[in-house]
Amino acid sequence: MPVTFHIPGALREFTAGRRTVELALSPATLTDALSALYALYPAFAIASSPNKARSANTFNLFVGDENIRYTGGLATPLPPTPKSPSSPRQRRLI
Repeated sequence: MPVTFHIPGALREFTAGRRTVELALSPATLTDALSALYALYPAFAIASSPNKARSANTFNLFVGDENIRYTGGLATPLPPTPKSPSSPRQRRLI
């Protein structure tokens, strides 16, 4: 099932201005999904790194409606089907 990242306005400059980035692959974990996103947009990886000026603590990551702070962090498994009623056909990451 595809994965869709919803990119916050402050980080869109690192995704060529895109509000959303859809991955056609089906990653098993958030780490896998982020790796695929970083391969498409290397500058996004640098900008969102906790070791850089823009700390990862300045934005939250969600899988569906769940904040990853409470679901396993970057190791959060991505469900094969969406849990969020707001995205009936896609796994949604923010």
